[in-house]
Amino acid sequence: MDITGRKLFVKAMEHEGVDTIFAYPGGMITDILDELYKSGNIRLVLPRHEQALVHEAEGYARAKGRVGVCLVTSGPGATNAITGIADAHYDSIPLVVITGQVPQSLIGNDAFQEVDIVGMTRSVVKWGVTVHDRRQLGRILKMAFQIAASGKPGPVLIDIPKDIQQAYGPDEYPDAVDIRGYKINDTVHIGQLKKAFKLLERAKQPVILAGGGVHIAGAGDKLRAFAEKMRVPVVSTVMGKGTLPAGHELYVGDAGMHGSFASNTALYNCDVLFSIGTRFNDRITGNLKEFVPSAKIVHIDIDTASISRNVVVDVPVVSDASLALDHLLEWAKPLATDSWLEQIRSWDQEHPLQIVRREGKMSPQTIMESINREFTEGIFVADVGQHQMWAYSYIALNEKKRMFTSGGLGTMGFGFPAAIGARIACPDQNVICLTGDGGFQMNMQEMATAVLEDAPVIVCIFNNGYLGMVRQQQEYIYGKRYAIVNLNHRVHADETLADPDGGPYEPDFVRWAKAYGVEAIRVTKEEEILPALKKARQTQEDGKPMVIEFVIAREYNALPMVKGGRPMTDMILK
Repeated sequence: MDITGRKLFVKAMEHEGVDTIFAYPGGMITDILDELYKSGNIRLVLPRHEQALVHEAEGYARAKGRVGVCLVTSGPGATNAITGIADAHYDSIPLVVITGQVPQSLIGNDAFQEVDIVGMTRSVVKWGVTVHDRRQLGRILKMAFQIAASGKPGPVLIDIPKDIQQAYGPDEYPDAVDIRGYKINDTVHIGQLKKAFKLLERAKQPVILAGGGVHIAGAGDKLRAFAEKMRVPVVSTVMGKGTLPAGHELYVGDAGMHGSFASNTALYNCDVLFSIGTRFNDRITGNLKEFVPSAKIVHIDIDTASISRNVVVDVPVVSDASLALDHLLEWAKPLATDSWLEQIRSWDQEHPLQIVRREGKMSPQTIMESINREFTEGIFVADVGQHQMWAYSYIALNEKKRMFTSGGLGTMGFGFPAAIGARIACPDQNVICLTGDGGFQMNMQEMATAVLEDAPVIVCIFNNGYLGMVRQQQEYIYGKRYAIVNLNHRVHADETLADPDGGPYEPDFVRWAKAYGVEAIRVTKEEEILPALKKARQTQEDGKPMVIEFVIAREYNALPMVKGGRPMTDMILK
């Protein structure tokens, strides 16, 4: 029996077990929306902007462990989604993004709200295609879900012209498709893996570098067991944080541009670097000529293209992290690393992670440690900026606490919508958004989504009045020439003011929150931190969002810090 494309679309979503679609309406998807309305089996979440929509789908996908689905219209609906799509690409988040398109008869005629969204996103999707044949719609949708979730996950974009949505065709939706030219490596070359293991076995000062691929593969427990059996210290990338719980005797800390002294020093001095699931981007390596100069490097990654792209490695192993660790666990045995572990501990004691308190000013470290005390489980979503680095330095992750952020693209505005998506995915978990006053303002309109979609997120705003990460670079590199980073600078300030940046901060986040019917607290003293967090926790349990604005000193920096292009041992520590 023939059915319309829009009916087949709904059938495909139901077959894939999709329970939530993040969607924003527009003329070129009204047919699909009408069919979804009549079905009533899939929850439609209405954000307030398409960029935020995709971030919400990212948060949902990461929290739920399944493909996130987005639906936007043509033209600006599609182009607004590009930042979120690129973010998902760089962090390997599985999304199926459906864009409406003008009828095929109008494509190429500069029709109203017509854009070549497939061409625009070609470099940041695993696969993108415009559907030109109604008979192929079912197969294409099935391919989208298979490609998004398999191998190295990522976003897929399917552009569906309006006439395809209306046209009749076969009602079949396949259970699986054989995709020509797309083969997932579901094996591991045992010879290469044994070579890698033997290299580790002979090491005197080994380090395991855990990347985000370990989390994606669900292999955190296996990596922990392997490290424990081998007695090898573990350093993580930002995206790999949490593979070993905070406080574990073998966990050294984060490495890279804002990594700890012990982590970066251990990498520099190791003789074997056993890396799993990382791209070796510049935030980890710094100056490539000075990166692990005396070490043999093993690189296990599911993506062949990632191996030896940035760092030439000695033993490449193309494999899913979980599969590789299954074999490694069979061979694991303790190494004589006691003196090496003691050396690493001494480096940590020499320069521990610590923010020097400014007199009378709340420390970001104190706030993060207070959050640790009040929230022993939940999902933490960090936006991008100084607060992101403070969060990754001081939020103690373990089996009950997860952290999401925008790692590869570094997208300001990611945090709040992604937290909303995570709460929609996991309605029974605490979800805390850690954001800055700059990043929060990029998608603060999503408070309406949080309120109306019953997604009670706790928002912690670290307000220092600056775009802090750029201000920090201007302080250390550009002679304190703070060009357009002061978020409260008044162009037409009263000439009698001693400080043209004085006066009340705009906006007033407490009054702004009340416009949405949301309770908000401004915290300026250390003794106010825990009471505010306790209030927020109770408010979330009552099913309502809450905002806490932490007013912190402008001069706090995210340290350690390595200047771009410098060796990772050249750290600014104080």
